Amino acid sequence: MPDSNLLVRCATRRAEVVRQLAAAGGGVALLPTAPEAMRNRDADYPYRHDSYFYYLTGFTEPHSLLALQVTASGSSRSVLFCRDKDVEREIWDGFRWGPEAAREAFGFDAALSINSLETELPKLLAGQPAVWWPFAVHAGLETQVERWLAAVRAQARAGVTAPRTQHDLCAILDDMRLFKDPYELDVIRRASTISAQGHIRAMQASRRGLLQPPSQGLREYHLEAELLHTFRQGGSQAPAYGSIVAAGANACVLHYRASDSPVRAGDLVLIDAACELDGYASDITRTFPADGRFTGAQRALYEVVLAAQSAAIEASVEGARFTDPHDAALRILAQGLLDHGLIARNAAPDVDAVIATGAYKRFYMHRTSHWMGMDVHDCGDYAEPGQAIE
Repeated sequence: MPDSNLLVRCATRRAEVVRQLAAAGGGVALLPTAPEAMRNRDADYPYRHDSYFYYLTGFTEPHSLLALQVTASGSSRSVLFCRDKDVEREIWDGFRWGPEAAREAFGFDAALSINSLETELPKLLAGQPAVWWPFAVHAGLETQVERWLAAVRAQARAGVTAPRTQHDLCAILDDMRLFKDPYELDVIRRASTISAQGHIRAMQASRRGLLQPPSQGLREYHLEAELLHTFRQGGSQAPAYGSIVAAGANACVLHYRASDSPVRAGDLVLIDAACELDGYASDITRTFPADGRFTGAQRALYEVVLAAQSAAIEASVEGARFTDPHDAALRILAQGLLDHGLIARNAAPDVDAVIATGAYKRFYMHRTSHWMGMDVHDCGDYAEPGQAIE
């Protein structure tokens, strides 16, 4: 059975969407889940639901769509379209809820077969003032919506009206997902704890592996295996994103993926890896000496980065702007680059000059932080005037 705590929250979220659609004059919101994706030939990638869809439904099966029909007065009807029960396919692919059981278990007003989508969607859209759907998220959805609208417009001589306006449903959902409730924060904390344990295990394995005979050859993927083992052992369903395990110069590639190079004594190893737990991501990056001991130069740079991280954490207080932690970290990094001669003072004599000229971008070309939630780079506007941390 689905988690009752999750379903209560999903129902509350749907009610908020209904409230906002009613305030806008009513209409129909359409929200599909993610499609299945083929890896090659007869093999699929592991399935992962769409985060927006899961946020409102708690339903994880592919080939599903949520429709919310809302009047200006606030009355509403929720309809889930999902796969039919199919005993033969369940032998091959696993359990399916089927429409009737899904309606009862997940708390929808109605549930219909996904095979009826082409006939039922025009009925839901008929007579509605507007349609809301997530723009630029699902390939082909815009074409589907236009096809459903065309089916409604074809009934114009019979007095049937079609929605006249279309709106981006993400405009509502992004603002909702930006603020996490206590349940969500708890899941993210638990995911982060599992991820931290994975990093520690990989660090320990690195030092231990370098004590083995050279013929055994420690490689980056050995450390990745330690991470993945810990994630699954801790109850995580999957990594939150593709793990980056980069030794030596490979760590200079921001999105390094190969993970097959040797790990050698004297290397620094960068690991950017974390798990997803119950639909929520975590995100941790750490750098450590492969053999457990820094060289002098490595320690000096590590301590600059550590000081920058500490400054960013100190700046992450209620009422601060989203950019304040980044600005605090950047000033520490800029000073460190000057102090260690990585930026010539005749080119940028002080911290303000380093920042103004962008001289630091050769070494630090990205931002310090991002929103996190169901997606590792979670949705939500970064550019609101005066946006603050709450």
